[in-house]
Amino acid sequence: MIMSAKIAARHLSRQACIYIRQSTMGQVRLHQESTERQYNLMAQATSLGWRPEQIRVLDRDLGQSGATMTNREDFKVLVGDVAMGQVGAIFSLEASRLARSNQDWHRLLELCAITNTLVIDEDGCYDPAEFNDSLVLGMKGTFAQAELHIIRARLHGGKLNKAAKGELRFALPVGLLWNGDQIVIDPDQEVKGAMHMMFYLFAHESTVSGVIEHFTELALLFTRRADVGVW
Repeated sequence: MIMSAKIAARHLSRQACIYIRQSTMGQVRLHQESTERQYNLMAQATSLGWRPEQIRVLDRDLGQSGATMTNREDFKVLVGDVAMGQVGAIFSLEASRLARSNQDWHRLLELCAITNTLVIDEDGCYDPAEFNDSLVLGMKGTFAQAELHIIRARLHGGKLNKAAKGELRFALPVGLLWNGDQIVIDPDQEVKGAMHMMFYLFAHESTVSGVIEHFTELALLFTRRADVGVW
């Protein structure tokens, strides 16, 4: 990233926020190179003049979709800090990391323009208060939302094609697995034991709260899928 003449003392006197996001925990787990590149933006901020203590990493939205603000706590924090004039620049690999919704994207850009906050990605440094930069950022946001629409359309088309061939499968409840075309009980003894205990207790208690209470008393764990979330 080349030093930009747009970065002034008023920007360097405030925070540099590094916004980090991946859409799913599966992406975080499998695409670690992308996550590493995002964390490397801290070094870019330092090279552009921000002191290490001024650099704030916002990474609690890893595993969250950028389609909405829902469940994106750090994006909400970022918007609030920008509105308060506490942020000198926002660092992100590309616009789609910040938002894939035009509404959220343009709201953030408007606040950046009002509070003289820069937006810096791998393509360059932008001042949303300047018309040309605002135009470019607006196009980036539009492309990010369009890309999401295209991805969804492809996924939906793939599902319809599989359904037409009788090959569409959905995730099964915990305790069941696909074995070829057959649905079988999970062979894991711990999973089977937990499932049998759960149904046994429910037959006697007749309430979910009663089952949970007994599991807690016996220090037993409920089974869950491990292909998303913490691993």
